[in-house]
Amino acid sequence: MNDCGLCERNQTDGYLCPGCALATARRLDRMPRLYAALAAFLQPAAKGSDRGRTQAVDAPLPVPEQVLSLRGPGGIVGVLEDWRSAMQADRGWSEPDAAGLIEHRVLRAARALSLNLDWVAASWPLAGAFAEEIRDLEKDVASVVNPADRAERGTRLGKCPAVDPSGAICGAILRHFPGEPAVTCRWCGCAFEPHEWAGLREWIDLDAANGRQEMAS
Repeated sequence: MNDCGLCERNQTDGYLCPGCALATARRLDRMPRLYAALAAFLQPAAKGSDRGRTQAVDAPLPVPEQVLSLRGPGGIVGVLEDWRSAMQADRGWSEPDAAGLIEHRVLRAARALSLNLDWVAASWPLAGAFAEEIRDLEKDVASVVNPADRAERGTRLGKCPAVDPSGAICGAILRHFPGEPAVTCRWCGCAFEPHEWAGLREWIDLDAANGRQEMAS
């Protein structure tokens, strides 16, 4: 009998105890949905006219860096495909296909690993390291899409109306965090003081109304 390679508490005849094998299977099953959920946290800069605030700001990052990393080649898809490749090599199988859209590759890799999880848990010496990295990957995504402390996310207000020298509206989502004296855009750095909040709310409401009209047209 061995200690489980993930929890290091339960005994197992293989490398993962039944509880950790089941938890890993569930994490693999969630990976395609977690990849898709991250798309909601992409904040592309919006092109606009001279509406709202005209303070010049440095051009913001178009999307949060952590989301780009997780959705990029070295993120979720890279972790899953690397482990799938290692698993198939140790089973004497050919290198897996890694072509196509990333969302399809995430689904294929997660499914292949899940289908071989009985062998992984029972026979693969790398099972503990594999299960640990899948667990950590899920935590990384959860820290973006579902923070444990929802106060970390603040109160969602709407899109930032700051305009850069090129005329592009920042467009990142503004949030107000408890205890902060101003509403500060996390992407472009523009701060809105309390005396500006009425105008900010008016701009946000107008932008939201325009968005609803565009969707209806």
